[in-house]
Amino acid sequence: MEDNGEEKLIAVARHIAKTLGHNESMADDILQIFSNFDGRFSREKLSEKMAGAAGDDLRACASLEQTLESLERQISQYVVADHPIWSDSIDSSAFLDSIDELIAMIREWNPMATADKSISACLVRAEDFMQQAMFRLEEEFRLLMDRGCESFELAPPYANGESTGNLLFDSDDDEDAILTNGEDHNQIPVAQPLTDYDIVIDALPSGTINDLHEIARRMVVAGFGKECSHVYSSCRREFLEESMSRLGMQKLSIEEVQKISWQDLEDEIDKWIKAANVALRILFPSERRLCDRVFFGFSSAADLSFMEVCRGSTIQILNFADAVAIGSRAPERLFKILDLFETLRELMPDFEFNFSDQYCLVLRNDAVAIWKRLGEAIRGIFMELENLIRRDPAKAPVPGGGIHPITRYVMNYLRAACRSRETLQQVFEENVNLNVVPSKDSSSSSLSVQMAWIMELLESNLEMKSKIYGDSALCSVFMINNGRYIVQKVKDSELGSLLSDDWIRKHAAKLKQFHMSYQRSSWNKVLGMLKADNGSAATNVAGKSLYMKDKMKFFNSHFEEIYKTQSQWIIFDEQQRKELRNSLANLLLPAYGNFIKRFQNSPEVGKHADKYIKYTVEDIEAHINDLFRGGSGSAGSGR
Repeated sequence: MEDNGEEKLIAVARHIAKTLGHNESMADDILQIFSNFDGRFSREKLSEKMAGAAGDDLRACASLEQTLESLERQISQYVVADHPIWSDSIDSSAFLDSIDELIAMIREWNPMATADKSISACLVRAEDFMQQAMFRLEEEFRLLMDRGCESFELAPPYANGESTGNLLFDSDDDEDAILTNGEDHNQIPVAQPLTDYDIVIDALPSGTINDLHEIARRMVVAGFGKECSHVYSSCRREFLEESMSRLGMQKLSIEEVQKISWQDLEDEIDKWIKAANVALRILFPSERRLCDRVFFGFSSAADLSFMEVCRGSTIQILNFADAVAIGSRAPERLFKILDLFETLRELMPDFEFNFSDQYCLVLRNDAVAIWKRLGEAIRGIFMELENLIRRDPAKAPVPGGGIHPITRYVMNYLRAACRSRETLQQVFEENVNLNVVPSKDSSSSSLSVQMAWIMELLESNLEMKSKIYGDSALCSVFMINNGRYIVQKVKDSELGSLLSDDWIRKHAAKLKQFHMSYQRSSWNKVLGMLKADNGSAATNVAGKSLYMKDKMKFFNSHFEEIYKTQSQWIIFDEQQRKELRNSLANLLLPAYGNFIKRFQNSPEVGKHADKYIKYTVEDIEAHINDLFRGGSGSAGSGR
């Protein structure tokens, strides 16, 4: 206990003396005061102990100086070496051991630097020398990265497993491929089609990765983690950018993408889809794995390095999609934008997996935002389709009351669009996000409402176009043709389930209304002429004879005129054409047959009836069967 108290007094005396100017005689005076204050402490004894402690400090400083000089000699030979240190495993191990000793020495003596200026001076020298050693380590790290990439070009790949591999890309191929080399490197590489993305690449040889880890560990421990991360990132970023280029991805700004013609942009979108899949599912996971191995034990350095490596390529991928999303809303762009939307949707789990750390949060959020903008673009395209239908003018009528080009365009467009029904249902939900589940009830979904609205616009446009026909019967034929085409396209596609069976029934009923309208406007007058007229004003034989003859002439004239005109019209749908002909035959043939019988049996006409009968019932039937062929009729003109 007494010795412990004396040591404390000595420490206090020396501290006071150093604080006041590091004067040993002053410390001796302080001890004299302590001995006078407490007789248990002998001045002579305390002085002897203080002298011994001072000697220990001097010896410690000398030891530190000696150790530092030794390490400087050892490390200097490597710092100034004109050849790669890691070309010799013995040299690299010795260099790392010397650095470990330097790090341990600085860590051990650093707490005493504030109390002793000589120790502080030694540590300043050590820190300066540490920086020189780190500069050389940084250079060796870069050389290893470069050499590793060169050897990687010759490494044989193994697909579908965690393995060493070489992934080469040829943008001229029809699809992505892995080029594999056999044991004999003189053989020509053979492209194997890439059918899935269950591939991890060890982008550097295993031995190189271990060497890089050993260097990274020293640099991080020594406080040079950011410098190490910067060197690593710059090397790997260059490799990744080259890989993206081989996949056909050009470095284009948003403005440059928007200046590309749509035909060329379609090709670029195809390349983008392949490149994005390979990047997110193969390249980025492989880079993540490499980062984790090089910076094993230092997660923050690994996360930062990975972000710096992949940020440029990720921004390149996202900027392209964003440029398309904010570009033109022309309807022809829908299908490629759907491809982009679906690709990003499928890649969202990969964005979440690859960019899960704090440094990558911005990239992850940007991907979600651009994906949503693609959804907005799709909705905007449908709005533009609506405007296109509204603005389509009623110019020259379609010959023969045929199917209007706008009908074909819209129905084939919607039919093709509904092949991506699930995607469209997701897009037309109020908020597009990963958790949206498309409505099971098609008739009440946002997509079904959108489709019904487009159909309504199309029908209104067709009704407007039908009015430019001067003949009301031809107007009805036009609506029959276009209405039938619409109903068939709806029934034969996903549109049917979206618009519902009720919608189909209502529009089939509309077709029957057009059918009746056609009959009324074309044939009612003729049918009225064929009816028996018991209230004729003519009472004498000559008058009745003339009246019957006039009715026959009227029928012949009107029938010929209708046939001549309507044989040029066309009903495209065979079933609809057959139904319309049968309906006409059922109305006209019985009425005409009865009229002929009355005409032949009329005493007023007598034996000369056949002279006025131009068509038999069979002739009328043959002519009816020649209607709506668009000018390709084959029936004769009668007897």
